[in-house]
Amino acid sequence: MSSIQITALVIILLYMAATVALGLFVSSRKKSKEAQSNDDFLMASKSLGPVVLAGTLFAANTGGASTTGIATNVYTYGLSASWYVIAAGIGFVLVAQIAPFFRKAQANTVPEIISKRYGKASHIFTAFTSIAALFLATGAQIIATASVINVVTGLEFDIAAVITTIVVIAYTMVGGFKSVTAANLMHVLFITVGMTIALFIMIANPQVGGFGELFAKAETITGAQGESLDLLSMTKIGLPTIIGYIAMYYMTFPTGQEIVQTFCSAKDGKAAMTGSILAGVVSAVYAIVPALIGLIAYTCIDGYALAGAQKNALAEATIRFAPSIVAGLVLAAIVAATMSSASGNMIGTATMFTNDVFVPYINKGVKDDKKEVWISRVTMVVVGAVGLVVALVASNVISVMMGAFALRSAGPFAAFICGLFYKNVTQRAGFISIVAGTVVAAIWIYGLNTPWGLSAMVPGGIVAFVVIFVVSKIERSSGVPAAPEIKFEED
Repeated sequence: MSSIQITALVIILLYMAATVALGLFVSSRKKSKEAQSNDDFLMASKSLGPVVLAGTLFAANTGGASTTGIATNVYTYGLSASWYVIAAGIGFVLVAQIAPFFRKAQANTVPEIISKRYGKASHIFTAFTSIAALFLATGAQIIATASVINVVTGLEFDIAAVITTIVVIAYTMVGGFKSVTAANLMHVLFITVGMTIALFIMIANPQVGGFGELFAKAETITGAQGESLDLLSMTKIGLPTIIGYIAMYYMTFPTGQEIVQTFCSAKDGKAAMTGSILAGVVSAVYAIVPALIGLIAYTCIDGYALAGAQKNALAEATIRFAPSIVAGLVLAAIVAATMSSASGNMIGTATMFTNDVFVPYINKGVKDDKKEVWISRVTMVVVGAVGLVVALVASNVISVMMGAFALRSAGPFAAFICGLFYKNVTQRAGFISIVAGTVVAAIWIYGLNTPWGLSAMVPGGIVAFVVIFVVSKIERSSGVPAAPEIKFEED
C-alpha cells in the first residue's frame, strides 16, 4: 500500500474504534440501577429534541446509496445523479406535516400503527415485508463500506464486508438507540462538513485545476463508444425518475421503520416536525457534494470513464486527489454514512421483530423487558448476517435500496395515509391494498425491469390507493363497518 492508503486506513480504523467506544460510553452512563427497559434500548426513552432528531434522520437516510452510489451514477446520469438525495430532502420537508402523528400514535413501529386500524393480517404482512426490506437495505450499506476498504487496502471485498458487519453489529448492540443517536451526531459532522471540505481541497488540486477547468474538461469526456457522457447535466436522469424519487421518499419515510422509529423517539410532535424539516434542508444542500467528487473521478482520472460506471469512483477520486489525512477523513465520512444507516436498519428490524412478532405472537402478549432486550440483540446479529449475504451476492447500492424501498412502502403507504385521514376505510380494504401495492411493485421491478426508470413506488402506490377506496366503498355500501380510528395522545 502507498503512504496515502496507509494513512487513510489508519484514520478509518480509528473512526470505527471511536464509534464503538462512543457506544460503550453512552451505554455506561445510564445512572439508574434498574434494568434497562426495551423502550430505553430501542426508542431512546422517546426524548429526542429537534436537532438530535434531525441529525439522526439525516444520518439514517444518508448511507451508501447517497455517497458512493451517487458518485458511481455520475457516469450514467451526470450531476443529475444528485437528485437521488435532493429528492430525499424534499421528502423530509413534505413528511414533516405528518411527522407529529407518529409520536402521537402511541406506537413504536409501522406495523403497529397499521394494526391499530386494519387488524392482525395487515399487521403480520407489513411486519414481514418491512423486515425483509431492511435486510436488503443493510446489505446495501455493507456493500458501500466494504468497497471503500477494498480501494484503500486492496483487501478482498468479501473480507472487508465481514469486518464491516462485525463492527456495525458491535456498536449497535452495545447501547441500542441512545448510542446510535449519539454516534449519528459525530457521523453527520463527518458526512457534511468533512466531505465538503475535502471536496474543495480536491478541486484545488493542480491535477483538477479548479471548478472552471473541471467543468470544461467534463464537457469533453466520452464513453467507450465515443459518445458524449454529458456529465454536467442536471436533467439527464429524466423527469419520470425525479418524480419517482420524490414519490419514493414521500412514501417510504412514513413507512420505513428506521425513519418512523426516529419520529416516534421525538420528545413531542413539534420536535418531530422541526427535525424533519431540518433534515430535509441539510440533505438537499449536501446532495451535490458526492456528485462532484464522482465528476472528478470520471473527468480527471485518465481512462476512468472508458471502463463504464465504477462503484469505487468516490474512493478512487479521494485517494488520488486529496492529501493523505484529508483522504482518510473523507473516506471515514463514507464509513460514517454507511455505518449509521446500517445501524439504523438493525435497530429498526429489532424493534419490529420484538414488538410485532415476538411479544404478540411468540410471547403471547406478555411484556418482559429483560427478555425483549435479549431478543433485540439477537435480531441485530441476524440482520447483520443476512445483510452480509446480500452484500456478497449484489453489487449496485442504489438498485438494492430502490428494491427495498418499494417492497416495504408501495403497499402500506396508502393504508397508512387512509388510516390517519379517511374515516370510512375498512379493515379488509386495508389488507387487500397492502398486498396489491406490494405485488405490483415487485412485478414492476423484477418482472418488467422498472420501465422508463420510474420507481415502483408510483404504480404500486396508485394501485394501492385505488384498491383501498374501491373496496372500502363496496364494503361500506354493503353495511360493513369502518375500521376503528386511531386514538392520538396530546403533546
